[in-house]
Amino acid sequence: MTTTIALPRVQAFGDVQVEMAHGAGGKASRRLVEGLIVPALMPETSGEPLNDAASVTVGSEQLAITTDSFVVRPLRFRGGSIGDLAVNGTVNDLAVAGATPLALVCSLIVEAGTPSETLRSEMLAVGEAARRAGVRIVGGDTKVVEHGKADGLYITTTGLGRVDPRARLSPAWVRPGDRILVTGHIGDHGITVLLARGDLDLAADLGSDTRSVYPFAAALVDAVGADLRWMRDPTRGGLATSLNEIARDCGLCFVLEEELVPVRDEVRGACELLGLDPLHIANEGQIVAIVAGASAESALDAIRSVRGGEAAAIVGRVDAAPARTVLAVASYGGTRVVDMLVGDPLPRIC
Repeated sequence: MTTTIALPRVQAFGDVQVEMAHGAGGKASRRLVEGLIVPALMPETSGEPLNDAASVTVGSEQLAITTDSFVVRPLRFRGGSIGDLAVNGTVNDLAVAGATPLALVCSLIVEAGTPSETLRSEMLAVGEAARRAGVRIVGGDTKVVEHGKADGLYITTTGLGRVDPRARLSPAWVRPGDRILVTGHIGDHGITVLLARGDLDLAADLGSDTRSVYPFAAALVDAVGADLRWMRDPTRGGLATSLNEIARDCGLCFVLEEELVPVRDEVRGACELLGLDPLHIANEGQIVAIVAGASAESALDAIRSVRGGEAAAIVGRVDAAPARTVLAVASYGGTRVVDMLVGDPLPRIC
C-alpha cells in the first residue's frame, strides 16, 4: 500500500538577496532550497520531502549518495575540528538514510596564508575520522583562494553508501502513537563552538559531540526493522528544526516531554544567558528517530547498548493533531509551540 502525503504548497523564493540566515538551517534555509534551488535544479521533485541523502538504484543495489560543505570557525574546538566534522557529517547523512557508509571524496578550498601545519593537522583529522567511521577516502580536489576569502579552510565531502533493505524510512510511514527517540544529550556541539570563539564568557566542561552515528542507526535497524519509521541527524537548526520538517512532511503533530530531553546543565545555562532554546542548537553526533510505539523500548535498549548511547531517551510521541506542529510540554503541564529556527542567532558551526 502506498501512502500519499498532501504537502504544503511551495512558495517561490522572493527575497532580494541571500543573507546569513539562509544558511542557518531554519525557515530561511528551507525557503531558499525549496523556493529557488530545487525548482531550478530538480523541478520534477519540487514539493517532495527533502532527505539527507538521495537514493540511486544501480542494478540490484540501492545506493545512497550525499554531499555536504563545512565552514566552521574556529577550525578547531574542544572535542573536534573541521576535519572531524567533514567526515562525520557526511557519514551521518548516509547512516540516517539507512545506508552503510562505503566511501568519501573530499574537496578543499584553502585560503592563501593558511599555515601548512594547520592544513596538515586537518588532513590527519580527516584520515583518523574516516578510519574510525570505517570509510575510505577515495578521491578529492584542492583549490587555493585569495587571503581573506575562506576563513582558512572549507571542506566539502561527498559520500556513497549501500542502503540496508530492512530500512524502510519515510515520512509516509509515520503514524499517531509512534515514539520520538534521541540518542543522547543535545546542543553540545553548538555551545562548544560558541565557547571556542570566545563569544560567551562562560567556563564549561563541554566538548563537541562530533562522531559517526552509524553504530546507532545500524543497531536500530537490527533491533526493530520496519518499525523504524524515520531518522535524522539534527545538525543546523537542532532538534526543533528536524521535528518541524518531519511534522510538515507527514502532516502530523510531534509532542516533546521537555523534562525527558537530555540536555547538559552547561548547555542549558548558556542558552539561558543568550536567550536561546536548546532545541535549536546544532548537534554533530546524535540521531532523532521515530519508532512504532510497540517497539520503542526495544529501540531504546538497542541504542543504550552502543557505546556512547547511555543517555538515549524516549522524549515524546506522535499525535494526529494539530497537524504539522511541534509541541513541547513542560513538567508543570504548560504547552508551547516549538517552531523552526528563525534568523541567524549562531555563528558558523558546521
